[in-house]
Amino acid sequence: MPAKNYASTRYSELADINEDNVKNLQVAFTFSTGVNKGQEAAPLVVGNTMYIVTPFPNIVYALDLSKPGAPMKWKYEPNPEPAAQGVACCDVVNRGAVFADGRLFFNTLDGHTIALDAATGQPAWNAHVGNINIGETITMAPLVVKGKVLVGNSGGEMGVRGWVKALDAGDGHVVWTAYGTGPDKDVLIGPDFKPHYEMDNGKDLGVTTWPPEAWKIGGGNMWGWISYDPDLNLIYHGTGNPGPWNPDLRPGDNKWTSGIFARDPDTGAAKWFYQWSPHDLHDYDGINEQILLDMNWQGKPRKVLVRPERNGYLYILDRTTGEVLSATPYGAVNSSKGVDLKTGRLIENPDKKTGTGRVIRDICPTASGLKDWQPSAFSPKTGLLYIPHNNLCMDEEGLEVNYIAGTPYVGMNVRMIPGPGGNRGAFTAWDIAAAKPAWSLRENFPVWSGAVATGGNVVFYGTMEGWFKAVSARTGELLWQFKTSSGIIGQPVTYRGPDGHQYVAILSGVGGWAGAIVSGDLDPRDATAALGFVNAMKDLKNATTAGGTLYVFRLP
Repeated sequence: MPAKNYASTRYSELADINEDNVKNLQVAFTFSTGVNKGQEAAPLVVGNTMYIVTPFPNIVYALDLSKPGAPMKWKYEPNPEPAAQGVACCDVVNRGAVFADGRLFFNTLDGHTIALDAATGQPAWNAHVGNINIGETITMAPLVVKGKVLVGNSGGEMGVRGWVKALDAGDGHVVWTAYGTGPDKDVLIGPDFKPHYEMDNGKDLGVTTWPPEAWKIGGGNMWGWISYDPDLNLIYHGTGNPGPWNPDLRPGDNKWTSGIFARDPDTGAAKWFYQWSPHDLHDYDGINEQILLDMNWQGKPRKVLVRPERNGYLYILDRTTGEVLSATPYGAVNSSKGVDLKTGRLIENPDKKTGTGRVIRDICPTASGLKDWQPSAFSPKTGLLYIPHNNLCMDEEGLEVNYIAGTPYVGMNVRMIPGPGGNRGAFTAWDIAAAKPAWSLRENFPVWSGAVATGGNVVFYGTMEGWFKAVSARTGELLWQFKTSSGIIGQPVTYRGPDGHQYVAILSGVGGWAGAIVSGDLDPRDATAALGFVNAMKDLKNATTAGGTLYVFRLP
């Protein structure tokens, strides 16, 4: 799975490549995906085969790692509907596949989940679960838990109602569906639902915390990451922003958007929920990765869930109850003034509250968050969480907007700018126990790639200029870097090859929301293009070009 394990640590015990010898890394082989769009997927290695999924048109390649140059074993072309590209929010990305029981599972932009025979590439089943005619797409990497393929949809900027579905891994039929808005029966809230905070208690809050009927087009999509605790038999997934972005058009807390659910994977029944950003003001989706750790917290052993959230806080939750143990900013935040640990509620900053006809300047973080989807890594050797993130602020102005199915439903003018210090990104090692950074590296552009940490005390990540970097897990010292052919927004992985050597792999190819100016060839003079991201990325076209290449490295 892309996250390495159900706890989503993205930590490998492999230590052949270490702080002392990583400087000797060399290219072992490369592979062109043939698709020059944002490459956000993680290469997946199972046995002697590497699998990669491209952005639209979502081609799956299987590469034979047992032969020199890793030649192609097979490829599968799902031929998704081209119209899906027109309704995708932020580039036509795909975040990867998952392997289980001899099959490879992945999603297509036009709303299909497909199971392939991992040995041959032949399709076992194809389930059509999303409808592009209403603006619904799928970009997330699925997760397989107890014979069920867990999938969520995208489309919060098109008025699409969010959901998570569990598909039977054997034949693809839908076992359960849990919506992100609406009546309790649709959200799978029943007698076992016990949220920790009063604000999340009540009947049919997914209806009553919205204006009449607004929940039907209110977002709460799930396009990010899912983790699983086998001991508690709980899956954890976030929910996206409410729609439209203009908060004046949807008074109320807008349950169950911008929060996190714990669910029974067998039935989908909700066990608890916590809302990171009630009545979200700034497009703070709640779909980031959650890292599950068992650790001593203030002298007591706790099962915690660690979440570097889009609203700028590093949350520590008790994952058995949903109680917030700690919430600390891990970068520049002025859109709120903290989190009330008694009520669990985010404390809004009234000076940064947006609405219809009001221009509010210098809001930090931006709609893309202090961190977006790009996943962190945790090393048990150092106790540090390695967070790739943004350092951006924005000006916002709320607008009136009407819902028309399959068209943008945003209602906000946005213009993003560099954050404090002028650097637009950072790579921060966060000391979870001490609730403070151990070290932080400034990057010119947002760090839109994921990270992987290793037993060799090395952490890998990429930059949007195209540098693939290895830094010391202890100090952040730059130990090695390699300039790839395009900007990096993918997820690095490391694995032991059939020849016994440790390898490191990354997909290079700029794009995604942050890199849309390049992959979509947008006009840098249009400050509001890509929902305002282009204004902060005007010079990216001078730093890199579009691409789509796999790079794999090893020691000589």
